[in-house]
Amino acid sequence: MRAPDRALDSLVLDLLEWLAREPRTYTQTMDAWRTSCPRLAVWEEALDRGLIERKPALDGRMRIAVTGPGRSFMTRNGRLGALS
Repeated sequence: MRAPDRALDSLVLDLLEWLAREPRTYTQTMDAWRTSCPRLAVWEEALDRGLIERKPALDGRMRIAVTGPGRSFMTRNGRLGALS
């Protein structure tokens, strides 16, 4: 794996950990994680890999959730256990 890939993986894991701590809306997630830098497309990378998903909430807002593959990725990288 190239160094930039490790850096991106680390940021993706930070995003997943942040989302796994408590429910977040799409707006909260975009405010915290959106970037215009094409080299740091953390949100897009997590979506493309299927690590996060958009889910409608009962209040009509979109929620962002870590998927099963996202939790597996966190576990493999020692990030999920810290949230238990």
